[in-house]
Amino acid sequence: MRAQTTGRFTRFADFYPFYLEEHRNPTCRRLHFAGSVLVLALLAATLATGQWLLLLAMPVVGYGFAWVGHFVFEKNRPATFQYPLYSLLGDWVMFRDMLIGRIRF
Repeated sequence: MRAQTTGRFTRFADFYPFYLEEHRNPTCRRLHFAGSVLVLALLAATLATGQWLLLLAMPVVGYGFAWVGHFVFEKNRPATFQYPLYSLLGDWVMFRDMLIGRIRF
């Protein structure tokens, strides 16, 4: 459900169904999942090695995979541009939902 006066989502619970609609293509979802796994791997590598510059690669890897999924497979514009915080949260909720089988790969 969108906010009636502004046309913007005001609650994540309302945004997430929209987010899932924007990720109907299985390849797009798989690319999001791969990007999220690589972000976690970069975080682990950073903590293990103390090479803090690795953190700079996290948004490039995470968003890079996701945006290829959107522009090439979904043929839509990532929600990140309009809803950056909800979109980031949506990435991780969808990642969890894929891990537990709630959403198909």
